[in-house]
Amino acid sequence: MSEPSTNSAEEHRFLTHPHRTVFALSMPVLVSLVAEPLTGLVDTFFVKDLGAVPLAALGLSVILFSSVLWAFNFLGIGTQTEVATADGAGDHEQAREAFGAALMLAVGLGVVLGVLCWPFVEAGARFMGADGAMVGDAAVYLRIRLLGAPATLMMMASFGALRGLQDMKTPLRVAVGSNLLNVALDTVLIFGAGPIPAFGIAGAAWASTVALWVAALWGGGAAYRRLGWPQQVRVRDALGLFVVGRDLFVRTGLLIGFLMLGTRVATQAGAETGAAHHAIRQVWTFLAFLLDAYANAAQSLIGYFLGAGAREQARRVAKITCGWGIVTGLLVMAAMLAGEGFVARSFVPTSAHATFAAAWWVAALAQPLNAVAFVTDGILWGAGDYRYMRNGMIAASGICGVLLLRLDVTRPDVLVTLNLVIVAWIAIRSIVGLLRVWPGVGASRLR
Repeated sequence: MSEPSTNSAEEHRFLTHPHRTVFALSMPVLVSLVAEPLTGLVDTFFVKDLGAVPLAALGLSVILFSSVLWAFNFLGIGTQTEVATADGAGDHEQAREAFGAALMLAVGLGVVLGVLCWPFVEAGARFMGADGAMVGDAAVYLRIRLLGAPATLMMMASFGALRGLQDMKTPLRVAVGSNLLNVALDTVLIFGAGPIPAFGIAGAAWASTVALWVAALWGGGAAYRRLGWPQQVRVRDALGLFVVGRDLFVRTGLLIGFLMLGTRVATQAGAETGAAHHAIRQVWTFLAFLLDAYANAAQSLIGYFLGAGAREQARRVAKITCGWGIVTGLLVMAAMLAGEGFVARSFVPTSAHATFAAAWWVAALAQPLNAVAFVTDGILWGAGDYRYMRNGMIAASGICGVLLLRLDVTRPDVLVTLNLVIVAWIAIRSIVGLLRVWPGVGASRLR
């Protein structure tokens, strides 16, 4: 077992090589973050051959599962900031306590959520606009995925602790390895091979669940080797993390609720619209995680420098990560525009191609704005500015959620309008984030 970093802020490599440091931290995160949505794209690639109904069921099932579990992503975000700040201050026992409390809370919450959600999967699918065979497909997928609920939360906590120590390579190895396992299992379980029968959409669910448990045990063991276990894990420590994350919990719940509402609108518009929307969201998520890599680097560095009392260096991190985020957003936009045909052929049923094209252009042109939203999120996470982020999400989701509720799902251009509302939602979040950093409105720790 090794100790957290003992280098002082004056010795940190960021001071002499800022851009190189940001890239060194961002690139492993980029690959590990991309691994999850890439697996989602692989699932989409296979399941689309089962037809529009199973693919639409997969889309609403993935966002329902993510909605429940991602609402607790404060276990990763909060742990990363707590460990980074403790590391910057040289408080190694506090870093251990943050990790121990997060892992204990992850196991407990995962079990409780799995049990509580199990009876309501059909109702959840119907709420998302599914009917008929789509409800059955979604219920099968969701019940299998709920078996991996504790593993998902354990992985969040472990990755947060490792990234708080600016160890980005271990989560990369875990993410790539477990997702390669997922892809390998997909190829066998969805369509069958030899004596193994074809499980269809259930095969995709089993592949993901097994891979998540592998990642949880691998990542948890790696974090333990770096940090060790605290002298004691008190219930109040776990509850303290929950209190720290309450604003982030509300914010994430609103974020996911807004995305769920968008998926519900698309599903209500028909199987073709739902399938096209799922393909756009999968690719959007895949490319957006490229931008989130800068956010993770910003979070760890800003938490570290604020813990060490080096505010000017924290502001310098914010400037550099925002600049690179915008540049990357422009490159992502160009790639999406150039790749429209490939995405349509690979991930969208032929019957949904006409619905897909115009909405895809709207999603592509919004990527530079998306970059600002993602990177400022990471900056504010590193500063522990959860309450401000919660209030910004309340404003964005409240305004744009009303717009989504007023959409006419019978209109032929409903998917384009849906994506325009999503762009407005991103714009509000971007403005709110920028104002907190420059000039530093309110009680900003970076002012």
